[in-house]
Amino acid sequence: MPGETANATGEALLLRLRRLLARAGAVKSADRRQLLALLDDLETTRGDLLRECAEIEGQMKQATARTNAIGAYLRNSQVARGKPHH
Repeated sequence: MPGETANATGEALLLRLRRLLARAGAVKSADRRQLLALLDDLETTRGDLLRECAEIEGQMKQATARTNAIGAYLRNSQVARGKPHH
């Protein structure tokens, strides 16, 4: 299911962020190579997070459109049966 996949992806990203945070605490400020690698990993994770956010936003828009369509269908069916709508 898409929701389960999104949840698993979100959990993996959170785990990656926790590991990056631990690495950031352990890296020496004088170790330029480690800092550059950490920055690269942070940028990669940031990009993944932005993609995940965009995907979730798209899913939310789709769910809103479906909800609106269901509401319109319901109102129309009630009017067709002579029931007033609220």
